[in-house]
Amino acid sequence: MNELGHRASSHPQELISVGEAEWPADLDVGRLLESGWRPTPFRQFILKLHSRCNLACDYCYMYEMADQSWRRQPRRMSGPTIDRVAARIAEHAEANGLDSVEVILHGGEPLLVGVDHMRYALTALRSALPSGVELVARVQTNGVQLNEGFLSLFADLNVYVGVSLDGDKEGHDRHRRNASGRGSYEQVRAGLERLTAPAYRHLFGGLLCTLDLANDPVTTYEALLRFRPPVLDFLLPHGNWTTPPPGWSDTGSPYGDWLVAVFDRWYRAPERETQIRMFSQIIRLVCGRPSRSEGIGLSPVAVVVIETDGSIEQVDTLKSAYDGAAGTLLHTFRDSFDAALLLPSIAARQIGARALSDECAACELARICGGGLYPHRYRPGSGFRNPSVYCRDLYRLISHIRRTVTEDVADLTRADPRTPELLAPGG
Repeated sequence: MNELGHRASSHPQELISVGEAEWPADLDVGRLLESGWRPTPFRQFILKLHSRCNLACDYCYMYEMADQSWRRQPRRMSGPTIDRVAARIAEHAEANGLDSVEVILHGGEPLLVGVDHMRYALTALRSALPSGVELVARVQTNGVQLNEGFLSLFADLNVYVGVSLDGDKEGHDRHRRNASGRGSYEQVRAGLERLTAPAYRHLFGGLLCTLDLANDPVTTYEALLRFRPPVLDFLLPHGNWTTPPPGWSDTGSPYGDWLVAVFDRWYRAPERETQIRMFSQIIRLVCGRPSRSEGIGLSPVAVVVIETDGSIEQVDTLKSAYDGAAGTLLHTFRDSFDAALLLPSIAARQIGARALSDECAACELARICGGGLYPHRYRPGSGFRNPSVYCRDLYRLISHIRRTVTEDVADLTRADPRTPELLAPGG
């Protein structure tokens, strides 16, 4: 722990608060810097290439929740804006000595820009980076327009493709429909079959599934396995203390129970069928290793969003909390990404345990849970310094995984006393 960590742990409010505004608006970044804290450079840049979508998913945080700023955004990011964003990313990489950056082409639905504009964006991003800086390019799509033209482009430029799919046809089509109400499963299935054909399977980045309590957990998991994804992301529906998620309970843990059922099916399989990011990160943390996810653990969040007009924002899921929650007032035509690192709203995601509520800090699982996904902590008046609205669910899941892994390690240790040494970092 650095000097700041020691001082902040004994005098947290001295460094954290300077007023009565909703946290983290009152975070004193200047005093953090004076005490030795330094921001972590951005390594992941989410580019909103297109601000509209060809689906009308009823749970979408972009279009169906508190923030409606998408209505004021240009439909697509223009060529000059792409060039400026690319230059700013290159500037940030060079100034901070980065050897690689990850760019996720996002939306809305990014494929709505068309093949030619997509090629322009990818080429501009790669061309702008200094020599020796690698571009890891990804696109996150609903899969409806995932055709040969895009797949050929992605193969040419080595772009990984993530697709949103909510399980089997019934589960997926309950929420992921087009504007006329027609389900999108068959279109997504066709796109995935093209992506997973031999010529393009190496580009398959994984599947993203939003959890629905109405869907059977094991049936959902096994429906996703049909496409043999290298990685699965299960996302909790966005909600907070003002707008709890569907089926939420202040006494039970329905989402935790759902995830435990998937974990047991995944963990006890005769062979590893895929990686489930949430579970893998919890296991890493149980074993004493740092998290590599913004949704779990206390590692600094090094992600920034660029809207179609070139404005710099925080992670876009904050739009689920309240109108303007993701905004920063910074713009790539005027401001650097280094400037964004010094904003209280950005710094708050990088100061680890010091950003936790008192209730979270006192919890035995705080180091692993990390307070849960940041947008899920919002409560009017206190801002984001609260436990997650999914607190009970996270406790249920994490304690189950910790108990399962601990018991398995104990069994292995009895069989081979060298096991703890082999499982340790570097072992």
